[in-house]
Amino acid sequence: MRITRALQIGIGALAVAVAVTGCGGGGSKTATENAADGKLTIGVKFDQPGLSLRNKDGSFSGFDIDVAKYVAGKLGVAEDKITFKEAPSAQRETLIQNRQVDFVVGTYSITDQRKEKVDFAGPYYLAGQGLLIRSDNTSITGPESLNGGKKLCSVRGSTPAQNIQKNYANDVQLQEYDTYSLCVEALKAGAVDALTTDDIILAGFAAQNPGQLKLAGKPFTTEKYGIGVKKGDTESRAKINDAIEAMINDGAWKASLDKNFGSTGFQPSAPPQVDRY
Repeated sequence: MRITRALQIGIGALAVAVAVTGCGGGGSKTATENAADGKLTIGVKFDQPGLSLRNKDGSFSGFDIDVAKYVAGKLGVAEDKITFKEAPSAQRETLIQNRQVDFVVGTYSITDQRKEKVDFAGPYYLAGQGLLIRSDNTSITGPESLNGGKKLCSVRGSTPAQNIQKNYANDVQLQEYDTYSLCVEALKAGAVDALTTDDIILAGFAAQNPGQLKLAGKPFTTEKYGIGVKKGDTESRAKINDAIEAMINDGAWKASLDKNFGSTGFQPSAPPQVDRY
């Protein structure tokens, strides 16, 4: 089969483009370098009320969004120069590794397993795993009460449901969806009995569905929320840590939590200590 010269050139150009972009990924600059150019792409959740929500008008709101904007500002990037990219739990490491985002602020718990793939600044918040149930449910009071084959929902790429099955309720039936909002809809429809993830995430959903959903029992783990950055990007990580400490110390951290959760009755954690490992 003969290949024309034009087609050969086209194929060669495509190969170069793929090599440069990493099969559709981002560029080669670090978060700090992109910030110096006056722009950042930040991975966030799109469906977590109170934390990280894309509103109907296309704007974003929530505590994680405020943290992302504050950090960007400390790096010299104006709010209108931030691009927010959706970062589902199962895709966060890939987005960072492929440089499709400069960093992720998305209820991203720091774990040893994740630290093998990405680096973390922070923590900027201490959460605890909890349960969300329907308001008329009186049988579920904690993770142990999920025994008996109850259906438990969480999202793909997250670990809370597996933690319950391993340590609290061996015969619980796990249901995994792509987003927490899908779990919430399944819970409201009666397709699952409970949703598990961090208490601050669940508090946002409970506030969004008053009279329908409630938190059950008390938190039973400690989750350290960090900001995920490219592994080995120590300069960006250090500057983001500086920004987190500044946000806590100047009152902006508490002000954001009060703004986003003050009317819900949820009691946020005390400010964490940044770990400069």
